[in-house]
This record gives sequence, structure tokens and C-alpha cells, in this order.
Amino acid sequence: MRRWINVFCPLIMIFILMSFGFNSASNKIMEVPFTLKVNEPTAVLFPKNKTIFNPVMVAPPFLGSSYIGFKEALAFKESQGDYFTINALGYLGKYQFGIGTLQLMGVYNATRFINDPMLQERAFHTNIARNKWILRRDIKRFNGKQIGGVKVTESGILAAAHLAGAGNVKKFLRSLGEHNVSDEFGTSIANYMRKFSGYDISFISPVRNPKI
Repeated sequence: MRRWINVFCPLIMIFILMSFGFNSASNKIMEVPFTLKVNEPTAVLFPKNKTIFNPVMVAPPFLGSSYIGFKEALAFKESQGDYFTINALGYLGKYQFGIGTLQLMGVYNATRFINDPMLQERAFHTNIARNKWILRRDIKRFNGKQIGGVKVTESGILAAAHLAGAGNVKKFLRSLGEHNVSDEFGTSIANYMRKFSGYDISFISPVRNPKI
């Protein structure tokens, strides 16, 4: 019996090793199915409610002097166009709205606002119409004039109102630049009036106490 064991054990071991060899050989020649081949970069689906910060981007896309160009340039200055950012002072979203301003337009839920890009766009449009109503007489009176070396335009006035509030812009214009307040980061009304001059936002109608 021991003799038979001595004969068959080596044969069994050889058979097992040969079977592994055949398997590995067959694996080597197996082709990847066409549907599983990767021939190009794979598209990645990011969450719908998130934007991606691009550290290479240093300026907003050029959109000319249109209303879209105006709002995108202003958004880039405020937040680099990020809908989901909140700054150190609690200002919200792409256009950096304060909750007090939002409440004037009927928005009371900050969480909903920061997670809803369409709501943010509507808030911006509504706020432009609101400020245009408040400043309608000043726009008519000062548009095209020079104050403190700054050419006054409708878009510059409304950009400055977004920064400092319509009341402060009225004081700036009526004091001929003496009342030139700045925000917490040192940006003044005159800065915004100069930076955002010359955009065409004439199609937005002034609205008294608009709501979203």
C-alpha cells in the first residue's frame, strides 16, 4: 500500500500544478469584452448642487456689456461665481446676499437659499429691479456725470447699491462723492461704480417692493 501511495502522490501533485498552469495560460489569452474596454477618459457625474472651484480661473468669462455680463462679473467679484459659499460675515451664495436683504424680497430660509441656484438668480434679478425703483430719480439725474473722477452710469449705480445699499448710494451721489462708505473688506462705493460702469441693464424695469 505504501508503495502505491509513493507512486500516486507525485502524480496527483503534478496534475494539480498542471491545472493551475492551464488556467493561468488561458487567463493570459482571454480578451477584455469590448463593452468593458476603456478607450477614453470616463465622464464623472458630480452632485447637481455643487460647483467645482477651478484654481486656474482668474477672470470671469467675457460676456460683453450685456446684463449677463454684468451679473457674472459682479458674481465673480463677490464669490468667484460659487453658489454654495458663505463668507466670514455670513453673506450667502453667488451674489453674497445678506439675510436682511433677502427678507425684503420674501426669502426667509437661508438653507434653502444657499442650496437653490435658481432662487439665487431670481433674487439677484428682483433686487436689481428693487434698487432701480429706489434709485430711479438719481439714475436719471446723475447718469453720465463725473463724481470724484468716476463716470456715473446706471450699472455702476446698481452695482454699488448691491454692495452698500441703495440708501448709501443716494448719499454718495447727492454729496458728490463725499459720502463714500466701504464694506468690511475695504471696497468702496466709488470702486464698484467705476468697476461696473457701462453695462446695459436697461431692459430690467424698476419695481416697487418686488417679491420673489
